[in-house]
Amino acid sequence: MTTQQDLARRFHDLHRPGTPLVLANVWDAFGARLVVEAGAPAVATASASASWTLGVPDGEGLDRDAAVALVARVARSVAVPVTADIESGYGGSAAEVGRTVAAVLAAGAVGVNLEDGTRGAAEHAERIAAARAAADAAGTALYVNARTDGYLLGLGAPEERFDEAVRRAKEYLAAGADGVFVPGVRDIATVAALAAAIPAPLNVMAGPGAPSVAELAAAGAARISFGPAAALAAYGTLREAAGELYRTGGYTGLATSLTYGEANALMRGQAHPA
Repeated sequence: MTTQQDLARRFHDLHRPGTPLVLANVWDAFGARLVVEAGAPAVATASASASWTLGVPDGEGLDRDAAVALVARVARSVAVPVTADIESGYGGSAAEVGRTVAAVLAAGAVGVNLEDGTRGAAEHAERIAAARAAADAAGTALYVNARTDGYLLGLGAPEERFDEAVRRAKEYLAAGADGVFVPGVRDIATVAALAAAIPAPLNVMAGPGAPSVAELAAAGAARISFGPAAALAAYGTLREAAGELYRTGGYTGLATSLTYGEANALMRGQAHPA
């Protein structure tokens, strides 16, 4: 039987510069099975997508229990490694982050994203250390993906963002992170420079307007994420289909739908074996 530790080791091994792990982030069990059916070697949740589907805005709108329950449903639905986007840890203190990580591990995940937002680097490093301590206590090789948001949020002077991202990355790695996520970077030269300067697997975000997976791989990315892009596309389809329905009574917006049989058959598959 595949154990959680087996899944954790497999997830670590999937982070390879040049041949990156590509994650089409999901927000429910059905989406998790869809991306695995498409060939995904691992599944990632996206906090924005999860928040919207649970009826709250992104940006710490979720509470810990709701976030963990969603992770548990996703982890039970697939037999591949699952990593959870837990925003900044669903707690005001490092100790609270540790409790969140312990709950996420108990839910079956083997990785987390932990973002700094506007927090100082030292404070976020403490939260990463608490996440690592919780994983060590659980005996699981949790993959901690430390996200730094300077580019995404436009923090500081533009000419200082690269050096700040690298400085934070090194501080977070020293605190126990395994990889570094720098969302908001689309310039391929900057991706290559970050990959060269950060001594750990680099995660970048893909989607409309971003360089292709092949270009990001060639620049040295070890992990490429959709973030909320798939949810936005799905909800965009729903908006267009509903708009057509109420404007004209037509159904062309549903042309790419799964059949009922396909959907139900997908969910009859076996749950997570661990």
